[in-house]
Amino acid sequence: MTCPVFPRATTEALDLLRSDRRGRRRQRRTGPLGERFDPSGGRRSRSRGRRSRSRRVTRKFGERLRGVMRTARRASAVEVPSFLRQLARETERMVTFFFRSGIGSPRDSSGEDEEDDDGGMPSPYLDRPVLTKHTAEGGNRWGTNYAMAGMQGWRAQMEDAHACEPELDGELEEWGYYGVFDGHAGTTVAQFCARNLLQHIMATDGIKAEEDPVQVKEGIREGFLAIDRSMHEMARRETWDRSGSTATAVMVSPRHIYFINCGDSRALLCRSGRVHFYTEDHKPCNPRERERIQNAGGSVTLQRVNGSLAVSRALGDFDFKEVGWRAQTEQLVSPEPEVYELERSDDDEFLVVACDGVWDALSNEDLCAFVHSRLEVCDDLREVCTQVLDLCLYKGSLDNMSIIIISLPGAPHVSQDALQREAEMEQIIDVKVGEAIQLLQSRDEEPDLLFVMKFLMAEYIQGLPPGGGITCKRDCIIASYQKHAACKAQEPMDTGGSDDSNQSN
Repeated sequence: MTCPVFPRATTEALDLLRSDRRGRRRQRRTGPLGERFDPSGGRRSRSRGRRSRSRRVTRKFGERLRGVMRTARRASAVEVPSFLRQLARETERMVTFFFRSGIGSPRDSSGEDEEDDDGGMPSPYLDRPVLTKHTAEGGNRWGTNYAMAGMQGWRAQMEDAHACEPELDGELEEWGYYGVFDGHAGTTVAQFCARNLLQHIMATDGIKAEEDPVQVKEGIREGFLAIDRSMHEMARRETWDRSGSTATAVMVSPRHIYFINCGDSRALLCRSGRVHFYTEDHKPCNPRERERIQNAGGSVTLQRVNGSLAVSRALGDFDFKEVGWRAQTEQLVSPEPEVYELERSDDDEFLVVACDGVWDALSNEDLCAFVHSRLEVCDDLREVCTQVLDLCLYKGSLDNMSIIIISLPGAPHVSQDALQREAEMEQIIDVKVGEAIQLLQSRDEEPDLLFVMKFLMAEYIQGLPPGGGITCKRDCIIASYQKHAACKAQEPMDTGGSDDSNQSN
């Protein structure tokens, strides 16, 4: 059902923020007590007045903002979406940060901000990211190898799952299947799909050694619908959580590559060093998706289904699939995948299947270029996967991150020329790091890694990995920084007595 209260609550919250910002600008012009601003004196008393008023305004703003959210909740029988509660909390933190004149950071807050007054909803983000990576690798006898890596990152829990089958059973041993499942609101659906989706696809008998692309695509589609029906029945019987999951996969046959997508994860093919094909994300604001949602009696608010779910196709999410007068594929959220087939080419290099935590930080072109360049200097696919995840984290991704790279027979190989260029580039970085530390020494300042990073970002360094830039060389920078900082610490201190002792001799 549609609830217009939520967007109105968000609008009121933003109006509060604007009015308080206007009040702060007036304060700067007239002073906290209304007097005209005098730049020549009285700074200390004005500063104390500003801080006192800031605390009062911040407290008042928080009370008014929480009141808006409580009013929205009482005005509807539907629970306030968690993203709106998170918006209210983060907005209040930012207002506190601005009124305190930027002292500290927006994350610096007391424990009272960690939970919502309306229901004790914990924050979906951690204070620091979980950097542990889970990896796997494998291959088949026909020159196809794969590796995967997953990292929880800033999220409070890891909700991604994956499935990798480089060789299917029986007469389909030359076929491979690789999928990423990005769960939300729980892990049950993502884990179940990772274990069972391929089985439901194979049960349709559409996948056969005598390959018929039309039958294959229909078999994949029927497999998705079948597993969603099965999970819906089990969810009713066994009281599952209210989770859902996107599903993006590729099936590789001797003649074709089948791209399968349901949601906003993505699969990509690199051919001859360039992006040749990628799947389209299913977002509620897409015209075709919006039309289906509205035809089922729903709405698209804040680019979300009924103001809540950010994807328009997914497995699970059964709260959005209870419109009795619409078919299974015409619900508010559809489990129907889009399936495309491409003929294989000798120029095909690799496939990437990844969740939106990766694509939020890297474009198709950047990821393709970065992986291509790394395959020329590294023959460990797992290492390439982990480098991609680190790069996404450094670029600001806040989501879980999972990636599968499938290396095809035409993939780049490690070359001595590429290794030489990489070594020369890292030597340049080492020299630049030394220059940054010397600059700090000339100012009588201690070594500062943040300053070094900013210094390097402003410098032109030839040969940086395409798609990654200086950000992907963070580990190299840190190693060089530690080396130069250690050398500085070991330098003998000038006591000022050496000249006198030399003169006496």
